[in-house]
Order: sequence, then C-alpha cells, then structure tokens
Amino acid sequence: MNIANESELDQFIKEYPEINMLEILMPDMNGVVRCKRIPRGEFGTFFRHGVKGPASTTLLNVRGEFCDEVDFAGLEGDPDKLIHPIANTLAPITWLKSDTAQVLATFTELDGSAALFDSRNILIKALQPLQAMNLQPIVATELEFYLLKNGEGNVPEPLLGKIPGTQIDQPGTQYAMPEDLWDNDAFLEDVRKACEVQNVPMTTVHSEFSPGQFEINLHHVDDPVSACDHAILLKRIVKGVAREHGMAATFMAKPFMDVPGSGLHVHFSLYDAEGSNIFANPNSSDVPAISDKLRHAIGGLAETMGDAMAIFAPNANSYRRLIPGNFAPLTPNWGYNHRDVALRIPVSGHEDCRVEHRVAGADANPYLVMAALAAGIHYGLEAGSDPGEMVPEGLEIEEEITLPRIWSLALDEFDSSAVLPQYLGQDYCRLFGTVRRGECEQFTAQVSNVDYEWYLRAM
Repeated sequence: MNIANESELDQFIKEYPEINMLEILMPDMNGVVRCKRIPRGEFGTFFRHGVKGPASTTLLNVRGEFCDEVDFAGLEGDPDKLIHPIANTLAPITWLKSDTAQVLATFTELDGSAALFDSRNILIKALQPLQAMNLQPIVATELEFYLLKNGEGNVPEPLLGKIPGTQIDQPGTQYAMPEDLWDNDAFLEDVRKACEVQNVPMTTVHSEFSPGQFEINLHHVDDPVSACDHAILLKRIVKGVAREHGMAATFMAKPFMDVPGSGLHVHFSLYDAEGSNIFANPNSSDVPAISDKLRHAIGGLAETMGDAMAIFAPNANSYRRLIPGNFAPLTPNWGYNHRDVALRIPVSGHEDCRVEHRVAGADANPYLVMAALAAGIHYGLEAGSDPGEMVPEGLEIEEEITLPRIWSLALDEFDSSAVLPQYLGQDYCRLFGTVRRGECEQFTAQVSNVDYEWYLRAM
C-alpha cells in the first residue's frame, strides 16, 4: 500500500514550515477526489495512526450519494475505516492563497489490512498475477480535457482563441497550434509548476483537434499504481489552476456533441527479470518486430474489452463519446502506427515496444482502468489468446460496432464477466456493478428538457 511514515512528514515540515492545513485526498470509485482538511496540530497523529472515516467515501456515485442497494459484508451501517497517507504524495497546493498542502490517501481495515473497496487497492490486487510471473509493467498515461470559459448562459462553452486582431472566437479545428499554447501560456506554466512541486511527471502538452481541448502526457514509470496517482493528481492540478485563472476545466468524456470527446490513453509494456521487453522480438526483421507474448496480451485485452466497458465508460455521458468518426474505438481491433484502432502499437525501438490502449474516456477511474488492463494482459498471456489479424498501417477502417454503446448493456456484460472477478475480486465487482447500475437507473429516471422539446407538444 506504500503508506507514508512520520519521517516524511518531518522532512516536509522542515522544507515548508509555513504549511498549516492539510487536505487528505481520497479518490472514489468514479475517480472523483473526496477530501477532508486537518489543521497543523493533527498532522502527526494522521501520519502515525491514520484518521477514521466512513467506508462509503470510496463507494459514492458521481452525485456523492451512497447506493442503498450495496450489501457488501462489513459495510452495513457505514462503519468507520482507517485512512492513511500515501508515501511520496505530500506536497503544497500551489493554486490556493492559504498555506495548505495535500496528500493522497488510501483506506485500510481497522486492523491495518488493505480495504478492498478502495480502487487503489483493487489495482494492487489486479497486478499480483503479473508480479507472480516476475513481470514488471512500465506504463504511461495521456489525458485530454477541455478548458471552459465563464459564460452567461446555462450551457458551458469551450474556451476558444480569438481571430487575430479581433475579439471574435476562432472556430474550427486547428491541431497543435502554437497560438493555442500562447493564449493559455500563463495557465499552462502554472500547471507545469504545480506538477513540478507535486512530483507529477508531466511531459508533452499540446492543443487537440477540438477548439479549447488540450492533452497532457505523463512520463512512463515502472509502477502502475504511481502512474494512476499521477493521473489523479494531474486532473486535480488542471482543475485547480483553471479556477485560479478564472476558467474551468472538465474531463467529461463528451462535453460537446459536435466535436471529439476526451480520452484516457494508457501505454503498457512488460519487462522480465533480466530487464528485457517481452513484447519485442529483437530477432525479427518484421515491422513491427513484435513477440508472440504481445500478440497474446493484445488478444486478452481484446477478449476482455467488452467486459470492461463499464470501467472504461463509467457513466451516461461516457457513451456519447462512443460514436463513429470521433476517434473513439468501437471494436477491439489492433494495429501498428494506426490511431483509429482500439489497441495501437506505436512506432518504437525494441526497448520501448508497447501497446497503447485508446478506449477509456478521460472520465474513467485510472486505477480501475489500469486494473482492467492488467487483468486482460495476464489473461491473454495465460490463455495464449489470439487477437486476429492486425489492421494494416494506413488502411481506412470501415466502422464496426461490437462494443456495448449503451450504459445498461455495458453493465450487463460487466456483471456476466467470468474473467474480471478473478482479478478485481468477486466482492468488488458486485459492489461496482451495484453502484453503477443504481446510478444508471437514477439517470434514466429523469425527465430531461429534450423530452419536453421532442414530445410535450407533439404528444
């Protein structure tokens, strides 16, 4: 679980003696960061013993409500569990005026054992089969988001650049334009500084295909749990700094229907005990020079993709992203140097041969996404899964829809999965499915403005 100790706190206080408040960050099932603040006088107790908090914190739906249908043993009556700080995540909050720090936290049972309703612990569990094979994952994430301007209406609008010499918004798609970076230079620089202070390994940033949309990449690391910590912290940084600059940022999968949505892309490779990349075939002259193990890993990811769609697309808005022609995969295909496939093999040398998983939305919980990928890869390696024919480089793909594009159907596939419970645990899968289905039923029970616009007069 990588729990922080008091010596880390002591060193931090020496470096930042002005800090007088601490935000304890608890990512929930949705990847939403729940938080409580404690004053300086409570720091030591927290790092020595943890603090108590309700077990339901990590199981809330996206509205912050607890699902009454949850029947997991030990959660009746919403008992307190222990909350502990995660090592190497204690850092100042750069975008607040107060002298406040933050630390990621995880839940344990009262006896100190891992609480298996915490998605971070679910990822730790899901990685164990790969570790038992003496395989070391190297992973990196890429996150897309929209900047929103403060408008006067009820509908959010993306923050657009201006046509030079005017105050008129610049419409249309302009991928990777330096002007978009220049227009938001102060914001992006503050994001960079915050990442540096909070040890989040930010690398590339560029404007995306849609106006007001950006992508930030994180450096690859040899610990998938830390990679997901970084993704959680990056989202918080982007949102916090945007607020400081009088804007808003959103990682909704599809905030606007007429432009592409935002994704969470994960790069995943595996190394053996000798430090060799098992996905590469250095003796092959083929392009790409991939091993049978990579084929099997991709086969496992493809076979489990439908089962895991409820994780990759966790809410109603997620499925608005899954439409043809919007850079969102709709079938578990794979290919080399091709961005229209679900499982892409990027151009690389043998040392960094990898698969890029391009299915999940930016709204997904990164710990659960990574857990599903670890499960699919291990399953494929063990079963010798065959992914079928690779999509040739440069081929125009005819749209094929085989993945569930309706929330309830994705939940059906998740609930009937024979594979995912082996890695995430039967109990957690039941918890996740119960909470998500309750949220789905709540959402579909609403009468929206579209109902009135389409049906009230006509009917």
